[in-house]
Amino acid sequence: MKNTRFSMAAIRKFKPSKYINKKELALIVTAASVLFVSNACSPSDPNTSLVDVNPTAIKQQQQKAAEIEDNIKNSYARLAAQHADICPKLLQGSIGEATIERASEVMVNDHCDYFLYLRRGQKLAVTLDNRQIEALLIVPTLHNFANGDYEVVSSYDKHVIRLAYDGATYKPKHLSYDVAITVTD
Repeated sequence: MKNTRFSMAAIRKFKPSKYINKKELALIVTAASVLFVSNACSPSDPNTSLVDVNPTAIKQQQQKAAEIEDNIKNSYARLAAQHADICPKLLQGSIGEATIERASEVMVNDHCDYFLYLRRGQKLAVTLDNRQIEALLIVPTLHNFANGDYEVVSSYDKHVIRLAYDGATYKPKHLSYDVAITVTD
């Protein structure tokens, strides 16, 4: 008990200004914090350094991040396909049917994108009931469906069809249209 009283009294009587001035105290605190931060940021393996970075590992991480981002977009598009007024949409046709029909779709923004996965040799055609909407293939290449069908010539899996408002007047807030997308072998 006496030791505790003595130490508490010693702490109350200690005045750092007697022994260390404010500049020295600030320097000590700064040095201690720098040591703490550098120790916390150092690599866990002492044989590695922060400069030694494998470029192939970085590329793999970037590719993995791009795949995750693409999967998120496709998941969103799959859910959006169930609603008439949400874009972009992932289109999936029934087995054995060549035409995917979407009736009473609603264009809220200036365009709506449709995602399709096609194979080499397939032909793609888009038919619309509204002349104020332009149908374009924007990925993997630019193709205007007003000029005819598109044939998949290279092995590329994702194709993006963009339906965009191309009218002479202001676009209505909710533009309704029907679209039929035909995929043939």
